[in-house]
Amino acid sequence: MDTLGALALATEQPTQKLMEKRPVGRTEPLITNIMWRNLLSQALYQITILLTLQFKGESIFGVTKAVNDTLIFNIFVLCQVFNEFNARKLEEKNVFRGIHKNRLFLGIIGITILLQVLMVEFLKKFADTERLDWGQWGGCIGTAALSWPIGWVVKCIPVPEKLIFSYLAWRKYTAKDT
Repeated sequence: MDTLGALALATEQPTQKLMEKRPVGRTEPLITNIMWRNLLSQALYQITILLTLQFKGESIFGVTKAVNDTLIFNIFVLCQVFNEFNARKLEEKNVFRGIHKNRLFLGIIGITILLQVLMVEFLKKFADTERLDWGQWGGCIGTAALSWPIGWVVKCIPVPEKLIFSYLAWRKYTAKDT
């Protein structure tokens, strides 16, 4: 899944806006404040959903442990797939702009979804999954699709210019400080 996701995002052509930005130095952090904002919001959403399912999923949905484990696996993978659209445009709210121009991205997303369906529905022994009914599939897709509106809302939150983790930098003390 990670390999296909990275490949899908690597097929995205650079935008004019990106090409006009100043070069980033070797000592600059790899993950920007915008990336942290997007990453932390999606991680918080996914952790909340997956932990809720882990501890209460069987009773919430009235399913066996095996089906619940499959739901957790399926939602996790589908959340990553849906979030790949958010990752295409880190600052833009409309993550679908120009999507039709990148057929390779859409093809890789399609292959990822196809492989997921095969794993869940037909490779039971290999993947240790249970078949899901249409309602369960709908719930998985709906839960994962919430990544899109969450991504949109989060992009309304401004990010500071100063690096988020620079506030946590340890100050070096010298003999003069004592």
